[in-house]
Amino acid sequence: MNIFGQGRDRQPAVAGSFYPSGSTQLRTELAGYFAGAGSPQPGAQVRALLVPHAGYVYSGRTAVRGFAAVPADAVYDNIFLIGVSHRYAFEGAAVFTSGNLVTPLGTLQVNKDIGEKLKSINKWFLEKDEAHGPEHSLEVQLPFIQYHFNKTPDIVPILIGTRNTSVLKAVASGLQPWFNDRNLFIISSDFSHYPSYEDACRVDRLASDAIVKGDPDSFLKTIRSIEASGTGNLATAMCGWPAGLVLLYLAENSDGVAFRNVGYTNSGDSPRGDRDEVVGYNAIVAEHKPLKENKETTGNKNVKGEGASGNDDFVLTAEEKGTLLGIAREAISSRWKGTVQAATPPASRLTPRLTEPLGAFVTITIDGELRGCIGRFTSPDPLHEVVADMAREAAFGDPRFSALTSAEYPSIHLEISVLGPMKKISDISEIKIGKHGIYLKQGFRSGTLLPQVAQERGWSVEQFLGYCARDKAGIGWDGWKDKGTEIFVYEAYVFGE
Repeated sequence: MNIFGQGRDRQPAVAGSFYPSGSTQLRTELAGYFAGAGSPQPGAQVRALLVPHAGYVYSGRTAVRGFAAVPADAVYDNIFLIGVSHRYAFEGAAVFTSGNLVTPLGTLQVNKDIGEKLKSINKWFLEKDEAHGPEHSLEVQLPFIQYHFNKTPDIVPILIGTRNTSVLKAVASGLQPWFNDRNLFIISSDFSHYPSYEDACRVDRLASDAIVKGDPDSFLKTIRSIEASGTGNLATAMCGWPAGLVLLYLAENSDGVAFRNVGYTNSGDSPRGDRDEVVGYNAIVAEHKPLKENKETTGNKNVKGEGASGNDDFVLTAEEKGTLLGIAREAISSRWKGTVQAATPPASRLTPRLTEPLGAFVTITIDGELRGCIGRFTSPDPLHEVVADMAREAAFGDPRFSALTSAEYPSIHLEISVLGPMKKISDISEIKIGKHGIYLKQGFRSGTLLPQVAQERGWSVEQFLGYCARDKAGIGWDGWKDKGTEIFVYEAYVFGE
């Protein structure tokens, strides 16, 4: 069977087996599933879904619980549809760009430009149409997309062919620039294969909880633990776990993304299924909750960008803040003007506050996504020089990101955090969320999180310390509890464009 039609459009491969091949019957069946699927939560922006890909009679009701969490009138530029190849093994991720995608409900447009760009900038993205041809895991999601969205986004179809975690991390890195509120990521995966009904309910809950926790390493350990547990007749804990791991890597490098499970069944719940050997289905949603620009966010009576959080003793005028933001902008843009350093502002603009020897961090974001953040706690240099140096470092020297490009420059948003002195504490009850940043030091390892991070993400003090210890200092989640770990607090005056 030739699965590619005129213009290399991919034709349906599993219509008539996994779902109805007639458009009228397919629409009727989808309408029945969505009728009892629930409604989206108000306020949250859905960044990603993880939904099953079995025959609709088995997993359809669970899959629509995921889709129904997204408003039908939500507008996305693209849907990145990601699954794991069931028939071909290869090192990397196969991106389909040869044509569009056809189902009984019509044709979905493929964003070939993004696919080609992925293949050109990251060696792990490749062309392998033979993997896409017979693959069902992406195809079964297409009718849900067509039926649910008022305006169907373009699709970026990706099949992962490897279980190499280093490659999966590199794949996530390649996709990271698109993991934002303008795009929806749909991960296609079933969960446990062939245990008993009771065992499936147990292990599928463990795997789902590991995803909801949002920690890639913990998720990977959980999958391996389930598969090594000796559960009867278990073939896999999650057939698409490499795609799930990519999603967790993406979320880990994105602020404010939280997971929740919105539905679970297994094939034993279907009228056609038995309960001796089942396949599990979870529907999981990843949501990004935008920050509210109000006094709760900023820590004072002014809105963010016009006031400060934390240090009430340090105050900058609107003109001084504008000067520092302009210095940061000029320090970055000078890179493309061929100058080593930005011009120093006129002496008349360098007030005593701006010449004080203070530490500062500069944070760069694009559309709310972190693009670089570098700073100094203390400095013998004037504040205006520190801001210029840190702006350049955040743009071009943050090891987590590639250097900022001139094409990205017009879209950046700058935030400056001027730091007060650090104070060593002996009791974590001294840490005030929204007021204090924290700095952890254990031997040669250290790490910090700015005051606004914990408040923006709704963390407790223990979570603040745990994330800093694990993700910044590299000493493990509970590393802050070690006797050899020193804990410091500091306050910050935060403002942005």
